[in-house]
Amino acid sequence: MSKLTRDQLWSLETYAEKRPQFRRQIMEHKRLRQLLLGEHIRLSFEDALTIRYQIQEMLRIEGIFERAGIQEELDAYNPLIPDGTNLKATMLIEYTNVDERKQRLKELAGIEHTLWLQVGDGQRIMAIADEDMARSEAEKTSSVHFLRFEFPPDAIIDIKQGGPLRCGIDHPQAGVPEITAPPEVRNALARDLEMHYAS
Repeated sequence: MSKLTRDQLWSLETYAEKRPQFRRQIMEHKRLRQLLLGEHIRLSFEDALTIRYQIQEMLRIEGIFERAGIQEELDAYNPLIPDGTNLKATMLIEYTNVDERKQRLKELAGIEHTLWLQVGDGQRIMAIADEDMARSEAEKTSSVHFLRFEFPPDAIIDIKQGGPLRCGIDHPQAGVPEITAPPEVRNALARDLEMHYAS
């Protein structure tokens, strides 16, 4: 999947006009790219369209219109676009109660290293977490993590052929069962993986 360039972004003025319709498009697109693990952990799988939306929103919020500033945002977000052999996801740990969230983030220290995906009966693909910067401390985790799941060729073949996609967390304090992705989510994520690996 190719990375975004400045030419693929709208100006602030054009984005202001297109934003309502684009937001509706993105919300529907994201609905097919999310997995919920229990009530409080969400995986949102990124692609070029979701990242384009993130960049456009950052440019809008920060009022960035100069070439250098736009390039900084591209450089920051482009690594979150899958590369053909992997899936990339934002993990969100979501608790509305502040005190509960603080306590759970302590209990879930290291959780970002215990997430896995599995296609069919293949090997578990463990998450590679926060490659850009550390987001956790020894005594607590962060509420947001960026994950990469690197697929071996046989897993790409299996998911392209319709093999079920499972997801789970091995952390002892997570307390959530593993899940199987709905077929429509599995199909959307399979499209992120390059066809030539399944040849």
